[in-house]
Amino acid sequence: MAHALEPDTVTAIGLDQRAWRLPVTLPAEADAPVRQTLRMLADEYRRLGVLPLSAHIEVVRHLLAVLLLRLTHLPATSRAPAAGSEAFHRFHQAVEDDFARTHRVEDYAARLGYSVRSLSRVTQAAVGLSAKRFIDDRVLLEARRMLLHTDLPAASVAERLGFPSATAFARFFRHRTAQTPTAFRARA
Repeated sequence: MAHALEPDTVTAIGLDQRAWRLPVTLPAEADAPVRQTLRMLADEYRRLGVLPLSAHIEVVRHLLAVLLLRLTHLPATSRAPAAGSEAFHRFHQAVEDDFARTHRVEDYAARLGYSVRSLSRVTQAAVGLSAKRFIDDRVLLEARRMLLHTDLPAASVAERLGFPSATAFARFFRHRTAQTPTAFRARA
């Protein structure tokens, strides 16, 4: 998402810091402005074709920046601290660095010096997912991104994401989304 925003906005909202945050509770004074911005963003998104495409993209980009700035600058009492322990943050960074090379919790545990059980426990505490699900969700996010925003064949996406074969990738994708990569791309 950072590429869609101005660099100053990315810095102002801390998007470049990659800190997991727990859900936000909107205080009463912030509820109306945030909801109004969300409505404007949703309305603009649905109005594709009313403005020239470049203008539409800029309006959506600016409304998204407004929403993120509002959420980032809520009173301190409504913002949760960064989620998770140091172990989770190390695991999260390792997944970001290596999700295209390995999808196994055991590999991350060995690299970081934790047991598989410890990584699963800290990930569950931080984000409510098992360590394996956390890795798979990151791989799936990238797979969807590549299928939507590139013309790469599914076999190339599989290779770039570290799957041993296109069949293994298709099986993983179908299990997680109930559709094949090709069907996902065509439907999107």
